[in-house]
Amino acid sequence: MMIFRRGMATSTMASLKKAGKVVCIGRNYADHIAELNSARPKQPFFFLKPPSSLLPPGEGPVIRPKGVDLHYEVELALILGKRVRDLDSKDEKGALDAIESYALSIDMTARNVQNEAKKKGLPWDIAKGFDTFLPISNIIKKSAIPDPHSIELYLTVNDKVQQNDSTELMLFRIPQILGDISKVMTLEAGDIILTGTPKGVGPVVPGDIMRAGIRVNGKELEEAKIEVAVEESTSSYQYAET
Repeated sequence: MMIFRRGMATSTMASLKKAGKVVCIGRNYADHIAELNSARPKQPFFFLKPPSSLLPPGEGPVIRPKGVDLHYEVELALILGKRVRDLDSKDEKGALDAIESYALSIDMTARNVQNEAKKKGLPWDIAKGFDTFLPISNIIKKSAIPDPHSIELYLTVNDKVQQNDSTELMLFRIPQILGDISKVMTLEAGDIILTGTPKGVGPVVPGDIMRAGIRVNGKELEEAKIEVAVEESTSSYQYAET
């Protein structure tokens, strides 16, 4: 249920699963751009993941579709508490005031599907949109992250560290992210914004265990911890070239 206090919506895990949209910023860390041999954007660019891809804590494994090269991308998620439209990209107070809470997320990507889409100029929707392709932590109170531009994100696979970087490395900070998105589409209370992933993305296969978290001033946030297994799909879907 969504509770309203002083104009801000207080999110619950149930309300997150009913988010109107999940907007994802791509290529927001320079080293990640380099590792994928992608072009550095001149301004934030973004894409959507369906809310049906959300995987809350304890609700099962990430499912790898047949024929998919499955990659992880750890990201700080913003959960909005009010409507944002045509925000000034330099309005830091307005941007941070619009955030009701945070979460940690793992943007799962069908990399071979995405690469084919890039090559042929096709949309990325399939590559990002499978069920379970957005593991998310418990909701993090806003007060637990005084400065979202100065926290450490990490992800391990089978206890081996794969990603570990600070949000200080973001190319585009949150005011510009929310400003640019809100000039294109109105953001509503309960919408989720993923802010990009640092270097170290890579594959996972069935049997792997991903763990991810956030450190603030070197201290682990318990509510940010994610632990999720990967399993093979039993559905009839099989990736085939478009």
